[in-house]
Amino acid sequence: MKTAICTVFEKDYHYGVGALVNSLHYHGFKGICWAGYRGKLPRWAKYLKTGAGYEEFSVSADCAIRFIELKTGKHLGFYKPNFMSLLWQKYCPDMEALFYFDPDIVNKCKWNFYENWVSRGIALCGDSWYLVPANHPRRLAWKEFAESNGFICERQLDHHYNSGFIGVPKQYQSLLTTWQNLQEIGEKLGYIDLTDLYGSRSFNFPPYLYGDQTYLNLALMLNNYPLSTVGPDGMDFIPGGTIMSHATVPNVKPWRKKLMLSALLGSAPSITDKLYWKHSYTPIKLYSSAKLIQQNLEILFGSAIGRFIRRAPM
Repeated sequence: MKTAICTVFEKDYHYGVGALVNSLHYHGFKGICWAGYRGKLPRWAKYLKTGAGYEEFSVSADCAIRFIELKTGKHLGFYKPNFMSLLWQKYCPDMEALFYFDPDIVNKCKWNFYENWVSRGIALCGDSWYLVPANHPRRLAWKEFAESNGFICERQLDHHYNSGFIGVPKQYQSLLTTWQNLQEIGEKLGYIDLTDLYGSRSFNFPPYLYGDQTYLNLALMLNNYPLSTVGPDGMDFIPGGTIMSHATVPNVKPWRKKLMLSALLGSAPSITDKLYWKHSYTPIKLYSSAKLIQQNLEILFGSAIGRFIRRAPM
């Protein structure tokens, strides 16, 4: 199967991109990661080769990152379906499936698992807010929004999926157009601002379409394409995960976290923190050797402190 991966980033999220690609490569990914960016390219991306609309960074003999500068005014969270559609239209039309990963995800499993996964349908991971029954008042409000704007609800869903990862077979790429169109209708009607991913006005008022994620979940209700889904363990939102680890809000991103200070305040290094620093070495070296040694010592001591100091549950 011909597959590619993609992500979008700006500011310091390039640290996450590097660790994501390192972790995928470590587990057998060979191919191209398409990285849409806004702002400056990362300092670790050296000796770039110019291609047709992109700058290519060689990760290894069998893996590369192709950087595409994005001119959109949208928050990049809302731009995910646009970017995936753009890739199929212009940059990699021969790919049989595309995978999107947020740049604060670290991979934990063999790459062939992903290819087997997407061969069974649209690949999705459950969100930390996982059980959202078909008769949930928020989901019913999403459905009403869609139907009032000319869409037909093709199926009922009881689970809610995280938009930080999705694997889409090419024959189901129209899902991306639906996802994009729903967001743009939401903005036109004044429910969201596509420059502000988590605008407060969208969460507490009908139709409760908040960020890009609820629009994705609504888009999944508007077709009958096959889905292949895992629970919230798929992103380490609950114990026992073997696929990915996702540093979602309100967690501090691993590259920003003061590990020792956090441990002293009752928050020991997380699984995601440890995986991030494990995959910051090679083949892309994201930091100096001194910084990497320091962080590994902080993980060691922070984990030890965490055995004695625990933050009280909220």
